[in-house]
Amino acid sequence: MSELSIRQAVPADYPAVLALNEGAVPSVNSIPLDKLAHLHRQSVYFGVACDDRGLAGFLLALDEGAHYDSINFRYFQRHYPRFAYVDRVVVRPERHRAGIGLRLYADLLAVVTRSVPLVACEVNLEPPNPGSLSFHERMGFEPVGEQLTEGGSKKVCLMIRSISYNEPHSTRSDP
Repeated sequence: MSELSIRQAVPADYPAVLALNEGAVPSVNSIPLDKLAHLHRQSVYFGVACDDRGLAGFLLALDEGAHYDSINFRYFQRHYPRFAYVDRVVVRPERHRAGIGLRLYADLLAVVTRSVPLVACEVNLEPPNPGSLSFHERMGFEPVGEQLTEGGSKKVCLMIRSISYNEPHSTRSDP
């Protein structure tokens, strides 16, 4: 397996991001191209992890000032004045447990560490996503609430993680 690099996403990445995202539904919600582009324009972080096989994973995060109709995002807006919200993090299934999610989160933390005091996310409880829940708990995220979404067909665990100013520096490969 070749070296993994992390860089800022560009519009040319959208087809691969959308394909990877769709393969991860229902762990993440489906997203159309126009909404992905809208979120990218507002993002405080949109990193992609690439290897010799192409896109290995991505992480998209927004801050509290974003215009986003997500019920989960709005929960954090109501409860926290400053945060980076991880809207979605997806890793190619055959690369799970290879440290890609950790590298993407480390890069996110290095990018936002001086601008926000915490990172927020949600993880599905119904349908269950125990791998993601365990991953986020190992990353230091703590539950702060639960809510039903999508007309009650999903239940999520809302989580936060405080950011230390001693977080590692970015591992990005772009200039």
